[in-house]
Amino acid sequence: MNRFAALLDRLAYEPRRLGKLALLEDYFRTTPDPDRGWALAAMTGALTFKNAKAGLIRNLAAERTDPVLFGLSYDFVGDLAETVSLIWPADAARANAQLTITDVVEGLRETRKEDLPGVVANWLDRLDENGRWALLKLITGALRIGVSARLARTALAQIGGKTADEVEDVWHAVEPPYTALFDWLEGRADAPSVATSVRFYPPMLSHPIEPEEFAALDPAAFSAEWKWDGIRVQAAAGKDANGQRVARLFSRTGEDISGAFPDLVAGFDFDAVLDGELLIKRGGGVQDFNTLQQRLNRKSVTAKLMAEFPAFIRVYDLLALGDEDSRALPFAERRAKLEAFVAAHPLAPIDLSPLVPFDTWEDLTFARADPADAGAGVDADAVEGVMIKRLDSPYLAGRPKGYWFKWKRDPMVIDAVLMYAQRGSGKRSSFYSDYTFGVWTEAGELTPVGKAYFGFTDEELIELDKFVRNNTENRFGPVREVTHTKTKGLVVEVAFEGLQRSTRHKSGVAMRFPRFSRIRWDKAPRDADTLEALVKFLPKGAER
Repeated sequence: MNRFAALLDRLAYEPRRLGKLALLEDYFRTTPDPDRGWALAAMTGALTFKNAKAGLIRNLAAERTDPVLFGLSYDFVGDLAETVSLIWPADAARANAQLTITDVVEGLRETRKEDLPGVVANWLDRLDENGRWALLKLITGALRIGVSARLARTALAQIGGKTADEVEDVWHAVEPPYTALFDWLEGRADAPSVATSVRFYPPMLSHPIEPEEFAALDPAAFSAEWKWDGIRVQAAAGKDANGQRVARLFSRTGEDISGAFPDLVAGFDFDAVLDGELLIKRGGGVQDFNTLQQRLNRKSVTAKLMAEFPAFIRVYDLLALGDEDSRALPFAERRAKLEAFVAAHPLAPIDLSPLVPFDTWEDLTFARADPADAGAGVDADAVEGVMIKRLDSPYLAGRPKGYWFKWKRDPMVIDAVLMYAQRGSGKRSSFYSDYTFGVWTEAGELTPVGKAYFGFTDEELIELDKFVRNNTENRFGPVREVTHTKTKGLVVEVAFEGLQRSTRHKSGVAMRFPRFSRIRWDKAPRDADTLEALVKFLPKGAER
């Protein structure tokens, strides 16, 4: 655990991408199996423990320390693992005793639920504060060390002189602790084989584009489609290595979500891998993401739910057809094959994402501004912009430059008043970085309408934190009430992607992806927006 703890500690404070890569590569080269494999699983989100939850850690800390002191410390530090690792009573005679990450993983998997508190407490007793911190991060799964799954796989590629795409291609053929993967990377075995065409392919991602960047691009070299407000998925169906019929639905990260959408998977009567957007269609039109959320993150679904929220996939790329890998083909050729494929499978729960016709970038600008009149029709409310793709682009894993671009619709914006603030977690645990903001009601009172914790620079965070500390009216546990009257307070410009009715919020509305766009030091609170102005952003038919 000490080596894993040292790695996490250094990664958390290393801001440079190349620096993180060097740390990861050194750890994977010098750490034996299976420890390095379990560490890799933890960093890529592939490691979960059924009975080990954050509540278990909080209960242990409350038992071993003064509950009031623990509560105050947790409020101040803002991170559970860090708080417990610091406040846990140390046993100098046993600190740093031998305990490997493999011991922990096996212990968490094999220990009965009722025995787990005693086992975890024993581990905490055996470790110093860094070891305790790493142990608790491993248990809770909230590493927050600035390492994405792609970055970890890039470090693996450097070990074996491979490319990150080569590692991505075999990633779903291996499981923790990835012994076969390391054997291949270090030259002891052949590449792991995905023994079936029913598989997940690393997705191709896009880059955001700004209007001024279009001047360097030839519109004749690109096609455009609507950017749909759903979630990215891959639909894979065919026969496995034993000749048995198999169908799967994968999320963008490769998670198998077939169990949550049995109605979809049952209709995969094809032999292909399709890339597309998971959406809900009812009332003749595609619904927005807020409606789709009713079907997401469910372990099981009822017939009533499937009937009320019928899902389908709007496909926009063909990655494999039978045993043929189509990814090396240019986009224009893949698109032609996809159109023929969709036409040949009219009963499958899929349809084709339509192209947006344009000759000039000005044409596309007008289409993006008014999807309803540019071909999206009744589905316009589910459009969040356009995707722009080079006609000659192959399908490449990751985010290659120059091939695919996303041009999202301009966000909705309001001016709101800062009402409450709370400390953040991790590196932000010393700053008031989580903010609640509100708008004026007809009665002249402020009502909270959203929360945001990003959209500002580090320099602006320092100023915001200073303002909160100097303008606190009341405290409610870890939350500070910030001065907010007609004449005193702070106005912030808030950008958001959508608005929906909500019975769980006092204001009656809920924002999607709110974030700070600008701090309005120049504006008086009395001039902030009203709830009446905010509800105008609701989709058509939901204003009342």
